[in-house]
Amino acid sequence: MSRRSLLRALGAGAAGATLAGCGVPAAFVEPGDRAGHDSSATDHTLHFANWPLYIDTDDEDESRRPTLDAFSQRTGISVTYTEEINDNDEFFGKISPALMNRQQTGRDLIVISDWMAARFVRLGWVQEMDRAKQPNVAKYLDPQLRTPAFDEGRRHSVPWQSGITGIAYNRKKLGREIRSTGDLWADDLRGRVTLLSGLDESFALLMQGNGVDITRWTADDFHEICEQTEKRVRARHIRRFTGNDYIKDLATGDVLACQAYSGDVIQLQADNPDIEFVVPEEGAELWAESLMIPNLARHKRNAERLVDHYYEPEVAAELAAWVNYVCPVPAARDVLASSKDEETAALAEDPLIFPDDAMRERLAIARDITSEERMDFAKKWNGIVGL
Repeated sequence: MSRRSLLRALGAGAAGATLAGCGVPAAFVEPGDRAGHDSSATDHTLHFANWPLYIDTDDEDESRRPTLDAFSQRTGISVTYTEEINDNDEFFGKISPALMNRQQTGRDLIVISDWMAARFVRLGWVQEMDRAKQPNVAKYLDPQLRTPAFDEGRRHSVPWQSGITGIAYNRKKLGREIRSTGDLWADDLRGRVTLLSGLDESFALLMQGNGVDITRWTADDFHEICEQTEKRVRARHIRRFTGNDYIKDLATGDVLACQAYSGDVIQLQADNPDIEFVVPEEGAELWAESLMIPNLARHKRNAERLVDHYYEPEVAAELAAWVNYVCPVPAARDVLASSKDEETAALAEDPLIFPDDAMRERLAIARDITSEERMDFAKKWNGIVGL
């Protein structure tokens, strides 16, 4: 279930970081050069690139995707669906040569993490969507996800799924509650804590533990968490830095507490009810992985229709019941609650899929790392992590 980056070495991201950070003149695409000839009216096809295991499948035939099949049946648009995005930096490197040279990517719709989406928006590599033709998005998009700093008004991006970066722990083995990020540094957790290795995945929660408003954090805030983390590494309090493999460490008991993603913990809890997920008292990061239409896409209108399809509450509910991340369509909750299947109906009450008001008050979307900051920040963080 590698839906988030497992690789943060500069080797993987150097090309992208250098390109975005140095402001290469040829990289930026002016607004007037982003749209290509849209063949949607006569060519009823669409190429959709996504992460593995990030869409509903039929229990008896995994090649079938019910929500996607329903779209094709309704509209007559045939969708070529590829699970080709395994890492944000890797995918950036895959399609950036075409985008920076003003060529087609062969994809009409992609899903990338918002911190990477910010880079695409800054470079002018994605097209603005026509919200007048997306009434479901306009009506049902979660208000808390509508105004990220990198894309005012969500004109270039629409969340596919959302999630929370918080703390997971084994309450039974630890023998106490964890309520704050500071609880991770207690003596009884020395050597039994892991943090996420990716800079973009890890920094916000650590800053929140220091009481920082992550919507407007500063370079000083970043350097402070680096100094703190370095000390904890030297003291061997932090066992290691991980990608999604923290799931195995927590399940086996090799670690007792870790930085974690809400959707992963729902899956862990199905096998081990002693695993708990915490949105710390100081707050946690709310993030999204978003749909975007690359420049020169040949089927822009078809792509916009597919995006709007997934914002129908009934469709969003069906997808949420399968992927178990924070649903970006709050209205889907009532759909799930009305299900005759008890297990499905119970999902409507899960705060990790539909956060309640108390939890939402502690959630914030971090401002993204700017192109000017990224190279130096990544170098410093990767030096601590050992990448």
